Amino acid sequence: MMQQRNWTKQEILDLYNTPLLELVQKASEVHKQYHKTGEVQVSSLISIKTGGCPEDCAYCPQAARYNTEVKVHKVMPTEEVISLAENAQKGGASRVCLGAAWREVRDNKDFDKVLDMVKGINNMGMEVCCTLGMLTEEQAKKLANAGLYAYNHNLDTSAENYDNIITTRTYEDRLKTIGNARKAGLTVCSGGIIGMGETAEDRIGMLYTLSLLRPVPESIPINALVAVEGTPLEEQPPVPIWDMVRMIATTRIVVPTTAVRLSAGRLSMSMEGQALCFLAGANSIFAGDKLLTTPNPEFNQDMEMFNILGLKPKAAFADKHKHEEQTVNA
Repeated sequence: MMQQRNWTKQEILDLYNTPLLELVQKASEVHKQYHKTGEVQVSSLISIKTGGCPEDCAYCPQAARYNTEVKVHKVMPTEEVISLAENAQKGGASRVCLGAAWREVRDNKDFDKVLDMVKGINNMGMEVCCTLGMLTEEQAKKLANAGLYAYNHNLDTSAENYDNIITTRTYEDRLKTIGNARKAGLTVCSGGIIGMGETAEDRIGMLYTLSLLRPVPESIPINALVAVEGTPLEEQPPVPIWDMVRMIATTRIVVPTTAVRLSAGRLSMSMEGQALCFLAGANSIFAGDKLLTTPNPEFNQDMEMFNILGLKPKAAFADKHKHEEQTVNA
């Protein structure tokens, strides 16, 4: 079993600043060593409770305090969520992520509904991931017992830049939630967003923090900011595709065993841009027409891209054995 090496911030920054083609080539070699290069996991994200969130995340159209087009919806009926998961499975998805615009999980009927959704989707042979805000170890255990495979809780940015983006919860709160998910035996999905006005050092700071976690997250989503009117970041220019390629390649080299997810912002990326991201080590995407509340490419569009690039969707639970080994060695 490979031991995760301890990178310094400076080493990661030097890597990030490597000439682009050289960096992609390095990342591609690392990718080949640890993963099947023609396989990409397809995940589908279902917003089970939309809008009305009390947090002030500057990028998020679901925050109640911002005047955006997002309508507030209560928790969806379980049957509807199961039906959407079935459609996603038919479209080639092997993982479903359930997202709720909550600050934290509360022990109530809504949480019981989520547990039922997790059981139902897990019974279909799909990996289930949840992103529900902060949660306790006890709640994480309930989710694990229901069959949850992964918990998503992003760091978003570096510890230094964090207060410029969010003031309603701390960086420590985020790390604590990740710790609670770990204690319950769940795999962890945690990454961030680029294009929020941060520096290259901030991008590296976030990646550095993720690289220090033991075990490292099994999944790291790299999101490009989708600037939404009505949010404090509405004026941010789109992230250059080269920044995404750089960030993905650096992530792939720093955390070789992790699934690197090409997440939000894909709709504005050309197929050539996405191909470079796959070459640089991205091996997971979100597919389906919505990514929580921002537009995303449709399944059939993605399958066409997979055909052209010679990629195939990864089967569910393909990394389960790797995760169990990692947990034993942590």
